[in-house]
Amino acid sequence: MIKRALISVSDKKGIVDFAKELTSAGIDILSTGGTAKLLRDAGIDVTDVSDYTGFPEIMDGRVKTLHPLVHGGILARRDTSEDIETMQRLGIKPIDMVVVNLYPFEATIKKESVSLDEVIENIDIGGPTLLRAAAKNYKHVIVLVDPDDYSSVIEEIKKGEISTERRFELAKKVFSHTARYDALISDYFDKTTSFKDFKEEWTMPLKMIRVLRYGENPHQKAALYSINETPSLIDAEVLQGKEMSFNNYLDTHSAVFLASEFNEPVCAIVKHNNPCGVAIGESIHTAYKKAFECDPISAFGGIIVFNRTVDSKTAQEVIQSFYEVIVAPEFDIDALKIFASKKNLRLLRFKNLSQGINPSGFDLKRILGGFIVQEWDKVSDEFTNIRVVTKRKPTDDELKALLFAWKVCKHVKSNAIVYAKEDKTVGLGIGQTSRVFSAKIGAMHALSTLKDTVVASDGFFPFRDNIDVLAQNGVTAVIQPGGSLRDQEVIDAADQYNMAMIFTGIRHFRH
Repeated sequence: MIKRALISVSDKKGIVDFAKELTSAGIDILSTGGTAKLLRDAGIDVTDVSDYTGFPEIMDGRVKTLHPLVHGGILARRDTSEDIETMQRLGIKPIDMVVVNLYPFEATIKKESVSLDEVIENIDIGGPTLLRAAAKNYKHVIVLVDPDDYSSVIEEIKKGEISTERRFELAKKVFSHTARYDALISDYFDKTTSFKDFKEEWTMPLKMIRVLRYGENPHQKAALYSINETPSLIDAEVLQGKEMSFNNYLDTHSAVFLASEFNEPVCAIVKHNNPCGVAIGESIHTAYKKAFECDPISAFGGIIVFNRTVDSKTAQEVIQSFYEVIVAPEFDIDALKIFASKKNLRLLRFKNLSQGINPSGFDLKRILGGFIVQEWDKVSDEFTNIRVVTKRKPTDDELKALLFAWKVCKHVKSNAIVYAKEDKTVGLGIGQTSRVFSAKIGAMHALSTLKDTVVASDGFFPFRDNIDVLAQNGVTAVIQPGGSLRDQEVIDAADQYNMAMIFTGIRHFRH
């Protein structure tokens, strides 16, 4: 039977109505600080914790609930004679319900120009201690950390005693909540210093946003979680269309990263986590047309990302084909009206696209039993140390095309070969176990002539056969990392075909 509840909340949502229901059920209420004042002002009879313990709140409220009368009342096992005797001897009264939510640490660290002192003052000490104590003793204490649980708990109180199973579910929620709270704090302090080495222990402050319809396939359950990082694709505003799916998020992530490589107006069309057409142009309209021309068949059902505002002219062109998602920093009013004719088409406003993407944190990949963790594949001044290794240097037009192709190649699954002309992709060889296979498949995908194209390769060429294939297809210049034992053989082959070749010294495998 519930006789006494302790209530101390930062988020006051629903707490007055909840407390009124408790008092109506004959439950005494202990409270602290602002919560006690709010309840008292609402006409609810409240006992201050300081009066209950006989010890005042001190140090600006830093110490108020850390007292044996409080924690003894929470942690006491009602079915253990020793605990009952101790309570009687020391005058400890049982506390049967704990209703606590924590200082708004997450909201505080999201403030612009927040000071470290303010952040530290919003680290809750007593709250997690109360919650964990109550959750530990869930068989005897009901613990609530989520205002959304208030109404259902009241209904159960009205019907009789709350079951052990329900108490256990509430306790599990507490341990997840406090663990994430601690992870947020750890994560924040990690970010106050520059990256030096990977941590020995690492927790991630994940929070579920929603359950997704399914995963990569209909038989797989899936959910979307957020982590305390900016920019976040999860924060993109969905302007219309169906709810984003698991695969939509995967493809959109890839497309956004690809588009962020360019300062010029760009269009990237992505399908199954790989680009099928990329182009830059004087406007996003021309960029889209050139990107679409690379592979109109594969573009069907894909994701499009623009790094400029989408106008009506571009929207009118886009709706001639079927796409799953369109992402841009903004859409003008006329474009929105045009897209409205495609009710299922998802439109995402992701303002960070106009500012460039500089991801924080790390890139994680799940493996059986753990994760492998790495820095994001971001290289500043990537073209500073490139070197021409062939007798012929690339022309200015070839160099422009090579640098464009290299940026795209970075976002194509390995082994990757990108055929390009000036400012658009022409053919893409994706994800083959042999680089020469990728070179051949990229040529097969090309819908226009490969004469006078350039090629980017995400890894070095291990044999000259790759150069032979490229030369047969009309390629005039190549950019690749270099570093093969047979580099000289490959360079000699390029010289044989009067082909210009650049070594970057950087590899961009993407598995």
